Amino acid sequence: MPPTDQQNRPHEHRRGRPRSEAVERSIVEAVVKLLEEGAPLAAVSIERVARTAGVGKATIYRRWKGKEELFIDVLKSIEPLDPELPGTSARDDLVAMLESLRLRGLAKRSSALLYNVFAQMQNYPELWRAYHDTVVEARRRRGLEIVSRGMARGEIRSDLAPELVNDLFVGPMLLRTVLRPEAQLDDDLAAQVVDTVLEGLTPPGDRGRRS
Repeated sequence: MPPTDQQNRPHEHRRGRPRSEAVERSIVEAVVKLLEEGAPLAAVSIERVARTAGVGKATIYRRWKGKEELFIDVLKSIEPLDPELPGTSARDDLVAMLESLRLRGLAKRSSALLYNVFAQMQNYPELWRAYHDTVVEARRRRGLEIVSRGMARGEIRSDLAPELVNDLFVGPMLLRTVLRPEAQLDDDLAAQVVDTVLEGLTPPGDRGRRS
């Protein structure tokens, strides 16, 4: 599947000629094709990708610094998109964020491609580190921003570290999607987690006003 959102498109900062989305799409699709055919990550070289996509290696290197950066964009293209946040309240933004985690968990269960790629990444330290630094860390920062805004607005008690509060929200969903892959991921799980945690994080003076 090609990228369909600005967030999932290849990085904007690359050097070289003006970007051709059609060429980039063909390169990403070539990687996906090789992986779907069973090629292990270690065997998907830039040369092989170029041959499959019908482009020169230089065309790829003008857009990606190396294989790890290319793989990150491929993963972004096949994972569910990060949602736009409603921005109406900390509660609504947190539900949207956790719902995206739930959907990614479901996708990894239903997609053999995603499952195999993530399983192999554990044995590919460079790619795992690049994925963590580029994707996971960006999502963590997004959660911290939501929590910090909620604290500033008085929606979340502010006597705790934002990092801890963010972990309290994200932890239950990660437990079910990563550590307990057999666990239920009900449609309303994100709202259940957020509302339950918020009950203990609401500033004392506001607890009686929560519905």
